[in-house]
Amino acid sequence: MFYLCYLCPVWFRIIKKTLLMLKGKRIVVVMPAYNAAKTLEQTYADIPFDIVDEVILVDDASTDETVQVARALNIRHVIKHDNNKGYGGNQKTCYTGALELGADIVIMLHPDYQYNPKLILPMAELIATDVYPVVIGSRILGKDAMQNGMPGYKYFFNRCLTLFQNILLRQKLSEYHTGYRAYSAAVLRDINFMANSDDFVFDNQLLLQIIYKKYMIGEISCPAKYFADASSINFRRSCRYGWGIVVNTFGFILHKLKLLRLKIYA
Repeated sequence: MFYLCYLCPVWFRIIKKTLLMLKGKRIVVVMPAYNAAKTLEQTYADIPFDIVDEVILVDDASTDETVQVARALNIRHVIKHDNNKGYGGNQKTCYTGALELGADIVIMLHPDYQYNPKLILPMAELIATDVYPVVIGSRILGKDAMQNGMPGYKYFFNRCLTLFQNILLRQKLSEYHTGYRAYSAAVLRDINFMANSDDFVFDNQLLLQIIYKKYMIGEISCPAKYFADASSINFRRSCRYGWGIVVNTFGFILHKLKLLRLKIYA
């Protein structure tokens, strides 16, 4: 009991120091939303606002009440696209808005509660302490990806595409396909993300740009949930996404060999 009494103030000081350190960084959470009315409130409630300064929600022309829910939650920065611009197009608006707000750290969190918002703290800390400039929440580092409901074909293609890219790019990431990501604002300013696709392959192109610029990428284990209201692309679009990864990976290699000049690496 004596040791517990002694350690509690010590841990309190450590935690307080960490939070104060993170408060020195302006942290902006961006939420690319499409038909997220049913899950937005739960996701928003778990955001650690003791370290998060601003939240931007970009609604990609949803057909449900996503915008109304966001405003009822008093989210200060709600942007609504009049026309659906695609997953990548949504993120372009997210990151542009975050940089305009003077973010030091930008964290993309899907509003469908597939990824746990409570992991924002460790992800932000790794960037705030200059351990990594980019951190991704990996569904594969743990062993429960399929137990949490990831479809078998998604898991299979995830592993195959990750192996393919690790070999060709000489990397050792556990996966390239998670939607939970944290970036130093300096990284986002240094890459031409506006030249990327407006479709789902945007995420992979962003990682390719980061690797091209030789930024280190950190990973933390992030068990993801799969349920009826969680966003997910179907088998046909998954195949299209996979083909896009293959094309972009070879494009990366050809650009590095100066056999092809691609705008996204300008």
